[in-house]
Amino acid sequence: MSLDSDIIVDRRKIRRKLTFWRVVAALIAIAAIAGFALIATPGARGSFVSAGSIARVQIEGLIRSDAERTRALERLENSQAAAVIVHVNSPGGTTAGSEQLYDSLMRLKAKKPLVVVVEGLAASGGYITAIASDHIIAQQSSLVGSIGVLFQFPNVAELLKTIGVKVEEVKSTPLKAAPNGFEPTSPEARAALDALVKDSYAWFKDLVKQRRGMDDTQLEKVVDGRVFTGRQAIDLKLIDQLGDEKTAVTWLEEQKGVKKGLSVRDYKLEPRFGDLTLFKTAASVTLEALGFSAIAHQIEQTGVVQAVDRAGLDGMLALWQPAASN
Repeated sequence: MSLDSDIIVDRRKIRRKLTFWRVVAALIAIAAIAGFALIATPGARGSFVSAGSIARVQIEGLIRSDAERTRALERLENSQAAAVIVHVNSPGGTTAGSEQLYDSLMRLKAKKPLVVVVEGLAASGGYITAIASDHIIAQQSSLVGSIGVLFQFPNVAELLKTIGVKVEEVKSTPLKAAPNGFEPTSPEARAALDALVKDSYAWFKDLVKQRRGMDDTQLEKVVDGRVFTGRQAIDLKLIDQLGDEKTAVTWLEEQKGVKKGLSVRDYKLEPRFGDLTLFKTAASVTLEALGFSAIAHQIEQTGVVQAVDRAGLDGMLALWQPAASN
């Protein structure tokens, strides 16, 4: 019996040591991968744009308020980059998020030459982003415009009535938390929302008028909510030139005195290790191999959670969203 007890104790000691060294090995591997990712991934080194280069900033997808993006653009203000090219490919987003990004780019433009290149789409909040620049370049088939504001909300009052569900509420005033989607929207609530939309729309139109140097007649031609191709937009003063990034570099050299021959380097707006695909994948594989499958699975799922979070949009929208076909 004594021998069996000693064997059990020894096995437990060995198992604890094995677990300890597994953890140490995992931490070392992840640290090594993180260091390699920081060196090998251009986007992870966004804060190190050299004086002999032009920073390339990508604005893609839905635009919403983002404090990390604001801080990244502030770092770019104080960097040694000679100029900035902002590539926009966005249908817009929230009005507040678009305004925040516009303000950040305006501060950046005050310190460095800046030009915008529209990749495929700069609509609504994406166009608010673009007009922060004094010069907008787009491809002939790019879509720009969609100057307008939208407030959407689902109303399930009829559905609840059909299935026999009633939502009770007690509120201080009739317009508190209106509309709530659980009851028909009152004329007063609709009027209040209409006033919000019109006020933001007036702000958007005035911004376009000032930044693009339009008179009232020119403005009225472009503010009905539609999008225009690059070819149409240049005649309507929504953009300044047709072209691509090479066109933008040439403009910076000829109009802003930027030194010729500078390289264009990516500047990542969210230089976090957790956002690096290489880091996530390698860390997950390493942990799986070392026997920590549960932790590996959690790392893989983090990307999904972040994607779902980014998809949420609250408040008024400056968003181009064509109706889906049946």
